[in-house]
Amino acid sequence: MTRYKQPAKKKRLAKSLKQSKWAPFWTVPKIYGKTRRIHPGRHTHIKRSWRRSRINP
Repeated sequence: MTRYKQPAKKKRLAKSLKQSKWAPFWTVPKIYGKTRRIHPGRHTHIKRSWRRSRINP
């Protein structure tokens, strides 16, 4: 990648970074109840890794 990123491309990359994060921890008891212990990553719709899949900026 180039040293200087264009602002539009930088914005798209930032959006993709936010989408691949886990859901907040408080969503687990809200959805399943207090006793159920599930990883908050299951509520994240877009699961993307820098190694597995590329972004088309």
